[in-house]
Amino acid sequence: MEPDSKEGDQVLVSTLNFNNLKGPKKMRDSFLGSFTIVRLVGKNAVEVKLTEEFSRKHPVFPEEEPHTTEIVELEDSPGPVSKIIRARKIRLNGKDQRQYLVRLNNQTADKDKWLAEDTIPDGNLHLRRFRASRRTEQSHQL
Repeated sequence: MEPDSKEGDQVLVSTLNFNNLKGPKKMRDSFLGSFTIVRLVGKNAVEVKLTEEFSRKHPVFPEEEPHTTEIVELEDSPGPVSKIIRARKIRLNGKDQRQYLVRLNNQTADKDKWLAEDTIPDGNLHLRRFRASRRTEQSHQL
C-alpha cells in the first residue's frame, strides 16, 4: 500500500501511545500537531519533525496514525458592513485607539465586531453616516 502523505505535508499525530503527557487521559487531546513530514520511511510509516517539547519521542509514526490537516485560509477583511452601531476608545500598545462596533451585512447582532477605523471596509461612508446619526440623536434630546 502506497502512503497517501508526502514530504512537506502537515499532519496530526495520535496521542494514543503517548504515555508521557500530563493530565488525565480522557481530558487530553486525541491528536497533537500539526507536524511536518520530513520523509517517508518504508511503505507505511512517516518521519515527522517534532517540536522541542516532544524531542524525546521517536519521530517515526505509522501511516494510519498521522492525519493530514487542511490549512484554512482566514479571511482578512471582515466583509461588507451594514452599519456602525457604537464607538469606544481603548488603550492599545500605550496609545488610545478608537474602535467601532459594526454590523455586517446579512448578520445578526451576535456577529457584530469591534474594528479599528482603518479596517472598516468603506469606512469613510459608514463613519459619516454614524456621526450624522449621533448628531441628530443629540439634537433631539435637547
